[in-house]
Amino acid sequence: MSVLRAEAIFLEVLDILSRQPLPEISQGDLLAALNAGRLGPLPFLYEAGVEAGLPRQTLLTRAAAIYIGFCAGNLADDLSDGDCTYLTEPSRIGPCTQLNLHTLFFHALTEADLPSQILALATKELVAAIGQQHIELRTKQWTASVYREVAEGIAGRQWSAHLQILWYDTPLADRAATIGMNAGIAAHVVLDIQARDPRYTTMPEADKREIIAWATAAAEELRKEDLRCLKAVLKTIDPVLQGAS
Repeated sequence: MSVLRAEAIFLEVLDILSRQPLPEISQGDLLAALNAGRLGPLPFLYEAGVEAGLPRQTLLTRAAAIYIGFCAGNLADDLSDGDCTYLTEPSRIGPCTQLNLHTLFFHALTEADLPSQILALATKELVAAIGQQHIELRTKQWTASVYREVAEGIAGRQWSAHLQILWYDTPLADRAATIGMNAGIAAHVVLDIQARDPRYTTMPEADKREIIAWATAAAEELRKEDLRCLKAVLKTIDPVLQGAS
């Protein structure tokens, strides 16, 4: 069921893309980057929207915009790390594709029934989030303190912004920023452990333990929220953190 619901968001993304005045080759590049994020947040976005009580079309429109923004960030990260395998000539084609995705994200937000104040708050949070990638890309020696600073930005602030967009004008709106921060932190640490990312693996053992404790505390805060969409996320987070402890 979650897969089918996630597919509904992706179909909304495709509909948004199809309505743009783009040449066919440009649409192909954007589609490749959008497909590259398919294993990411789609199921969570749908379940989180349902739990907040969003009407179906509002959910799909907001979640599609968020997903497009997520894929723009994912492409930027892949270009920085040399991991963009889904575009021909990534160093030449990647930047314009990333810029187009980022612009499409803002266009999609204009259709998402959101007031200017929530857009201002969320995009300011995203600016702060992206700012931390400049630190990440220049870091040669990872420590717990640097790791936390970067993770709070590129993951925590990103998901804080995303949930503020998704949950605007719902009973969960006041909890969006905190839940997004904790979910981003916990998921980021888990993904780094699973991928054996140098951000995590090159830290001293004491620093790794500090980061595991930090992510575990974030997961515990998520558990206290008692939301179905978070329980599903915790099922993937808990075993990894427990295994790394």
